[in-house]
Amino acid sequence: MGIRSPDLTGILNVNKPKGWTSHDVVARVRRLAGQKRVGHAGTLDPLAEGVLPVLLGRATRLADFIQAGQKTYRAVVCLGVATETGDAEGAVISSVAVPPLSVRHLSETLARFEGEILQTPPRYSALKVAGRRAYAVARGGGDADLAPRPVTVYDMALVGWTSGELTVDVTCSKGTYVRALARDIAAELGTVGYLGSLVRTRVGPFLLDDAVTLDQLAERGIEPFLLPASCAILDAPRYSADALQAARLANGQAASGAGLRAESVWVYDPDGLLVCLASADGTQLRPRLLL
Repeated sequence: MGIRSPDLTGILNVNKPKGWTSHDVVARVRRLAGQKRVGHAGTLDPLAEGVLPVLLGRATRLADFIQAGQKTYRAVVCLGVATETGDAEGAVISSVAVPPLSVRHLSETLARFEGEILQTPPRYSALKVAGRRAYAVARGGGDADLAPRPVTVYDMALVGWTSGELTVDVTCSKGTYVRALARDIAAELGTVGYLGSLVRTRVGPFLLDDAVTLDQLAERGIEPFLLPASCAILDAPRYSADALQAARLANGQAASGAGLRAESVWVYDPDGLLVCLASADGTQLRPRLLL
């Protein structure tokens, strides 16, 4: 019986295809990599496509850090029709005439959604209400009581429009539902609407232009496209620890780090291997996440 090779550790910037769940992508990467320890950083609905960071090996510990970063989407908002699910998959539940639109009116409307806002999640969402998923309650004919939640929209830019459709680029925080934005933008314009399509173009430092397809992974394998874990926070400084510092940090203990001050620091041992993500207060390094 041969000795099993160690698991790969790193990050894949995957371009999730439309129609796949995020779990489908993870399952495919597990098979291609031949390892179980694979996860993702930020769910995309099956009808959405675009950037899905897939984490392998010890890099799975970085999921929360990556998900906390800003995300950018290109969304198509269809006006005049509302659907049960708030997207193109649901049955039509109402139709309302679309008032006359103009670039100025649209830009002013979108600007009102920038900043911190209170957003009511869609009825068909994975949020739990009294122990049940909201979408399960909705499918059963119930109406889950979803309280508005604070989210942040950093930027909302109009890309194009017709009398019945808007294309917008949205940069927002974790927890923002673009389906809910589509619904609320339509309401602000005096009509109803739903999310016609959605492409995630950025998650933190990971861009759609750099993303790899599942076909490319199948053809060429995982390793040519595997990014180091440190790509999760590109602006974090790198610190080369001595053997004693590396040993202390690897055991979850603080180590000396005089003169270094940063919220996030990538710490490497004398052999150049990544030990942890640490914080530095000017005197000590403290491990935040062991890798």
